[in-house]
Amino acid sequence: MKGVQGQSQGKHWDPVCGKQLETPEGQPSSEYKKRRYFFCSERCRHTFERQAERFRLNELARVGALMTPGRVRWGLA
Repeated sequence: MKGVQGQSQGKHWDPVCGKQLETPEGQPSSEYKKRRYFFCSERCRHTFERQAERFRLNELARVGALMTPGRVRWGLA
């Protein structure tokens, strides 16, 4: 997963509410663990910043990174 989080074939998604963003330019954004996340509103950005690790783990789980054999399983307690 390189590049912008929530990006799939030129589409950008808000990781908090799931809303599709037409373009990330001019949208609120935040960087977490060397990755840039884009949001539909300041409210979503603020929510993400309070629980960034939870959202990052959910993103990794969706793409199967947490359950792939041979990979580290973060936060599965």
